[in-house]
Amino acid sequence: MKILSTNVFQGPSLYAHFPVIRHVLDLGVLEEWPSVRIGQDYVDQLVEILPGLKEHGCSYRIPGGFIRRLREDDGTWMGHIMEHVALELQGIAGSEVTFGRTRSTGNPGEYNMVFQYMQRDVGLKASELALRLLLCLLPNSLKKQLDTPPSADFNFEEERDAFIRFAQRHEFGPSTASLVNAAKERGIPYLRLNRFSLVQFGHGKYQRRIQATITSETRQIAVVIAGDKEETHTILYDLGLPTTMQRLAYSEEEAVSQAENLGFPVVVKPLDGNHGRGVSTNLISIEQVVLGFNEARAQSNNEAIIIENYVTGFDHRMLVVNGELVAVSKRVPGHVVGDGEKTIEELVEIVNSDPRRGIGHEKVLTRLKFDEQAERLMKESEYSSQTVLTKGEIFYLRSTGNLSTGGTAIDLTDVVHPDNREMAVRAVKSIGLDIGGVDFLTDDITQSYKDIGGAIVEVNAAPGFRMHVAPSEGKPRDVATSVMDMLFPPGSPSCIPIAAITGTNGKTTTARMLSYIMKTSGNTVGMTSTDGVYIDGHLTVKGDMTGPVSSQMVLRDPSVDVAVMEVARGGMLKKGVGFPKCDVAACLNVSADHLGLRGIDTVEQLARVKRIIIEIATDTAVLNADDSLCLEMANHTKAENICYVTLADNHPLVRKHIRAEGRAVVLEKGLNGDMIILYDKGAHIPLLWTHLIPATLEGKAVHNVQNAMFAAALSFSMGVPLDDIRHGLRTFNTTFFQAPGRMNIFDD
Repeated sequence: MKILSTNVFQGPSLYAHFPVIRHVLDLGVLEEWPSVRIGQDYVDQLVEILPGLKEHGCSYRIPGGFIRRLREDDGTWMGHIMEHVALELQGIAGSEVTFGRTRSTGNPGEYNMVFQYMQRDVGLKASELALRLLLCLLPNSLKKQLDTPPSADFNFEEERDAFIRFAQRHEFGPSTASLVNAAKERGIPYLRLNRFSLVQFGHGKYQRRIQATITSETRQIAVVIAGDKEETHTILYDLGLPTTMQRLAYSEEEAVSQAENLGFPVVVKPLDGNHGRGVSTNLISIEQVVLGFNEARAQSNNEAIIIENYVTGFDHRMLVVNGELVAVSKRVPGHVVGDGEKTIEELVEIVNSDPRRGIGHEKVLTRLKFDEQAERLMKESEYSSQTVLTKGEIFYLRSTGNLSTGGTAIDLTDVVHPDNREMAVRAVKSIGLDIGGVDFLTDDITQSYKDIGGAIVEVNAAPGFRMHVAPSEGKPRDVATSVMDMLFPPGSPSCIPIAAITGTNGKTTTARMLSYIMKTSGNTVGMTSTDGVYIDGHLTVKGDMTGPVSSQMVLRDPSVDVAVMEVARGGMLKKGVGFPKCDVAACLNVSADHLGLRGIDTVEQLARVKRIIIEIATDTAVLNADDSLCLEMANHTKAENICYVTLADNHPLVRKHIRAEGRAVVLEKGLNGDMIILYDKGAHIPLLWTHLIPATLEGKAVHNVQNAMFAAALSFSMGVPLDDIRHGLRTFNTTFFQAPGRMNIFDD
């Protein structure tokens, strides 16, 4: 079995309206070996290795449905099994994916395997690992029949863990993922701008960006201040907020001197650190201070190291968004609890066996590790990994409660004292952050710091959300929605209007006409076409730019008010459509001009491809009523309106549609020639005589008459005033400058 070809669809395609990967598989000899023939032992091994497969519903749509398919009399084929394994592997790595479909291509042993992905590289890696796993589990007698037998040293556990680490490097982290999910809930589109956490929400002029939890509204100077712990401390102290006593040290000797001046115990930490890296707490000796100084120096880009007095109390992270305290978590350092029998090492293994714990940010909790800090803490307690703790004894393997190092979080949002709430908000505002995390030490968050004491030890830019959205105990907090409401207040727009145009002929001219109308109506238009990408009438990229990459060029441009997308068959078949939905979409016609490419051999198949943009239109689908293949697309759209375009003034279906107060653009004959008439909600609106449209050569160029009618239908559906539509059509020319490479008129 092997993969013959691969397509990665970024958006709506023939297979789904969301991102999917398509493999063409050649099963080879395995075409004769469905699961039931391979044997129940094969199924048992697969389920033992991937128990999550038991939750897959498959065609039965209930948990256990897929396993039932594997075991039933006819069994199922290897391509179908690979589809489910690829989905399950992505799920293990943290991706919420469920859609898959495997169908024969019509050629013996060949299958189209389609499955959902969240991140391209992770999806591809998952299917690669799925293929290797399935082949390695085959009985030896069957392996010998394969053209290329699988590797004998395949270790799935090692491969799985390597895959999870790979996924973590490519998937969104928990904070970014929560923001993306909140955007999806509100219908706000997003574009990933790099393979890390830089994300654009919204399109064109409405866009906002985030880098993890730094937003496009975050002030750069505030981030700089928050990254300088000394400067942060000074600002908080000057405002009378509760802080520690701090000193700076540039050498081991100075660190010891400052610690002695402050009085033991002390804390040593980098001036510019984060995530608790390089922080040593509750240091009670000169030796510990020297060791802590060097640990902090190793994690810092600054020569100065902070020495501060040690404040007792529990560590609380207080999250402030847009001037409001939205979540508070009590953070507990990674620890084990003795039972009087097991060693610390054995207790760590038990803690790490918790299914909520994973590698890095894979799950809601992170596995505990034996590292230098854990070894130091054990040494200070005169313990080792083989020490048996007494029953109920708690041993901390970390001095800080960061979740990234194995800590746990308890939500306390609802019980915070009002004084502490006000303190956190003031602290974040004083630094100038729109989103800030206050690290506050206190014995009891329900009591005012004014009564029992406490201290702010840090104010963090780009605070993590994981402890709030998935606490170990307590109520999860939807903090990401607060961020989305800040970036896009309820009722404010996030999307620019998008018009998508497809068809066999006339796409480019219609796109140019529509763009010109929108521009003369006062918009900054981004357009994709077979000639290139145009921004506000200026050619920015030359060439055939009708695929998803060029569409996203337009949607990423912060100056664009309106997008006009020419969408061609080739781009849809290779990579899908570059946007999840559009406001208006038009199919001009479907003819046999472009058959025989990428498996599209009939006009019916071609119409199915071009129908994709009609399926994703939300407001209006504009269809050629004189083309039966276009007419049929009306049965497949969820758009609120259908607008028919016809050159036949007595078209029966269109006249019925008009009587039902539907929208239509009709060419009707009059005393002075042909008139383009717009019908909408029972209104009869004469738009323009065709001989007044220069592009039609006094009405003689019928193809451009039709293009003008589509441009009128699209612009009207996008809310352009009638006078602007008339003006646009009357001043659009077929000169080389406005319509290069089309039907141009040259005068000697």
